[in-house]
Amino acid sequence: MRLVILGGGGFRVPLVHRALLADRTPGRVTELVLHDVDRRRLDAVGKVLAERSEGVPDAPTITATTDLDEALKDADFVFSAIRVGGLAGRAADERVAQDLGVLGQETVGAGGIAYALRTVPVAVDIARRVAAVAPDAWVINFTNPAGVVTEAMSRHLGHRVIGICDSPVGLGRRVARALDVDLDEAWPDYVGLNHLGWLRGLHVGGVDLLPRLLADTDRLESFEEGKLFGADWLRTLGAIPNEYLHYYYATREAVASGASRGAFLLEQQRKFYDDPTFASWDRTRLEREATYMAETRDDERDDGDLDGGGYEQVALALMHAIANDRRATLILNVPNGSTLSVLDVDAVIEAPCLVDANGARPLTVSPLADHAAALVTSVKAVDRAILDAATGGARADALKAFALHPLVDSVGIARGLLDGYREQHPELAYLR
Repeated sequence: MRLVILGGGGFRVPLVHRALLADRTPGRVTELVLHDVDRRRLDAVGKVLAERSEGVPDAPTITATTDLDEALKDADFVFSAIRVGGLAGRAADERVAQDLGVLGQETVGAGGIAYALRTVPVAVDIARRVAAVAPDAWVINFTNPAGVVTEAMSRHLGHRVIGICDSPVGLGRRVARALDVDLDEAWPDYVGLNHLGWLRGLHVGGVDLLPRLLADTDRLESFEEGKLFGADWLRTLGAIPNEYLHYYYATREAVASGASRGAFLLEQQRKFYDDPTFASWDRTRLEREATYMAETRDDERDDGDLDGGGYEQVALALMHAIANDRRATLILNVPNGSTLSVLDVDAVIEAPCLVDANGARPLTVSPLADHAAALVTSVKAVDRAILDAATGGARADALKAFALHPLVDSVGIARGLLDGYREQHPELAYLR
């Protein structure tokens, strides 16, 4: 099987490669193609993968190219993991927002809108090239903001593009561990949008165990989300939110922290790309994981909290389910269909899906609580304004996206954000 990674010079690519080296199942990946627009980053990651492949029997062959059509030719699966503007762009997103007193996180609020506005046009171009060069390929989208980018690509690729994120399964694993159950034997009642979802139940043998967890403060506050939100607030919600909802429930505190994750990662990864070895990559990776959302904590992350969802494992499970027609249930980003009555059929949501050779279909879940439905519909309206702006190039649609977001508190600030981002990012020159 031939797998293409777009953004093949990205820092997390060795995680995918590690999963491929360990995979011995039928239909495994035998050819890995890395594509990136930055040859230096591509060569650096290629060096690390070559080092890790040494001595591994039947390791996938690796090729690297900066030519998109060459990369896509004969692809079975395409992982899209691009970062338009790089980490310097992310740092600028945070800085412009902070200067105006609003949140600049890369997928939530103003920073997420800026990132989407420069990413969606590139993602759409990629979708068109996949449709032309590799029409039978399946695209698995890692690119953030994953929900809106997947929705943009689905307009050209239909059901053959599926978005993934490791946050929901990471949350499920931590909750299952706190309850002393095996997540593989449980049914997680989780739904929302990417980085905007809630775990409303964890069912084992037909019994929902989440009420038991919510009633036990010690267990509830033994893992990341319990520490982040506090037992009282989780009991009030009657659910465990995705960690990114911290930015909605504690907006003032998040803005006041002044944390610049992009600037930190930019400097951290510069050191790796200057000295690209597996040892330097692994050292950098561990530091990256340990400092994730550090501004929200008073202490270091526990080992259990460092165990995220493993997005590369989610991608591998998805790929095998499709390629081998092996039924699986995974939490994915796909068109809504009739799953959430508050959204239209084409709106991309994040929900448990049944996966087989025909792709991924969202399963029935319980309705959203009113407060959650209000937030989901508000943010989806922002997504749609972003897509309108990226399609038509109208400044007014981009302004609408900023002004309607729940974390931007005035139209005047929205204008300042748009002006600031257009000044920082040449990729936004299309907005007129």
